[in-house]
Amino acid sequence: MLSIKKIITFLCLVFINTISFAQGTSNSTDVLKSNGKIYVVMVVVIVIVLGLFIYLFNLDRKVTKLEKEKHS
Repeated sequence: MLSIKKIITFLCLVFINTISFAQGTSNSTDVLKSNGKIYVVMVVVIVIVLGLFIYLFNLDRKVTKLEKEKHS
């Protein structure tokens, strides 16, 4: 089973790669910046990523608890 540290590291690398890829200047990002909607997009992305981290953390705690109960 993958450890939580490996999963978080993988998600961080994917997130950083996505951000660096999206930093290329294009017409669509200029439109979003001029309308102020880029902030809405970033808030949505951050909420989704935080939700995934919280879900994985809770799942890891539950699995650890079940493993301890099994070994007792």
